Amino acid sequence: MLDAAIKALTQILSPPMRSILWRSIGFALALIAVAAVGLQRLLSWGATSSELWAEAALGGFQTPLHIFSWVISIAAGLGIVVGAVFLMPAVTSLVAGIFVDEAAEHVERAYYPNEQPGVALPVGVALIETLKTALLTILVYLVALPFLLFAGVGVIVFFVATGWLLGREYFELAAMRFRPAAEAKAMRRDNATTVFIGGLIIAAFVSIPIVNLATPLFGMAFMVHLHKRLSGSRPEVIASDERRRVTMS
Repeated sequence: MLDAAIKALTQILSPPMRSILWRSIGFALALIAVAAVGLQRLLSWGATSSELWAEAALGGFQTPLHIFSWVISIAAGLGIVVGAVFLMPAVTSLVAGIFVDEAAEHVERAYYPNEQPGVALPVGVALIETLKTALLTILVYLVALPFLLFAGVGVIVFFVATGWLLGREYFELAAMRFRPAAEAKAMRRDNATTVFIGGLIIAAFVSIPIVNLATPLFGMAFMVHLHKRLSGSRPEVIASDERRRVTMS
């Protein structure tokens, strides 16, 4: 599994993958910007409403009111930052629906040239699958949110939840290139422990600021290797100059 992670990490920096990488990063940043603006508007509305309520409650006591307003402003700013971190796995899940098949093709061509290539999912199907994962991610995080009151437990719960969600998504996307959706999901359930451990590796990747913008490419490349291994395939041993030629084609 570590070998698959190293292969995935190495390949996302190859010339053809760089093109996909920049496009996926651009789309992810656009989604984050939209989400941040929406969150900022929501928090500003909450801060304004709270200030009006405090003004009515405190009457002429302006000093406590100014302190309260200052605290609310800081909380709103922190909320945007925390919200961006909170939404990152969901955002990368949405991005995955657009770019992962293109990334998977490069992995299969470079490491499994003698095997039948996978079939790209219809864009609509891929977007529906990733949208379901994004919504499930937000739901699971909302359920796990109370655990943040217990610092250490909260971090562990979020990490485990992220690993389960991302492992589930990327493995099924990789498997559905070769088998029907029901069969791909059954294969994921039959190999639940392996897929979950793989998901934890992706969760570690998505927890790194800035680098996590490449999560869709890393997650898909990694799960292509994992799916191939569970299917009984092994990467072809290709000479370095030949692999460079195949990767750049």
